[in-house]
Amino acid sequence: MDPQTYVPGVCNIGPAEIGARKRIGWIGLVVTVLLWAAFIFFRIAAPWRLFLFIPAAMSATGFIQAYAHFCAGFGMKGLFNFGTEVGKTETVQQQEFRKMDRQKALRIFGYSIVLGAVVALLAFYL
Repeated sequence: MDPQTYVPGVCNIGPAEIGARKRIGWIGLVVTVLLWAAFIFFRIAAPWRLFLFIPAAMSATGFIQAYAHFCAGFGMKGLFNFGTEVGKTETVQQQEFRKMDRQKALRIFGYSIVLGAVVALLAFYL
């Protein structure tokens, strides 16, 4: 797969956007680890640890999108970007392609929710 080419339901972002998704993944991971450590250190009640779902899901979303070369948000909106400027998008014109992109985006969101929930439940029970 050429990371410079839009492929419906497969690839809708280029190197600049992929880098941005990796940064989101790392930020979410660091926040998750630091919060989890703080919850343990300060002996925060287990139910509060479920809030780790948010940064963990954010991290998962960033890393999954970077790995897949696919932005779920762009996929839901029918956009793509292979330029050097993050956020500068073009529109997917074909309705069939937009549908394929939405399906891929929903899978990414689903995987991220599951991973965020797993981390939150681990923190709750450990």
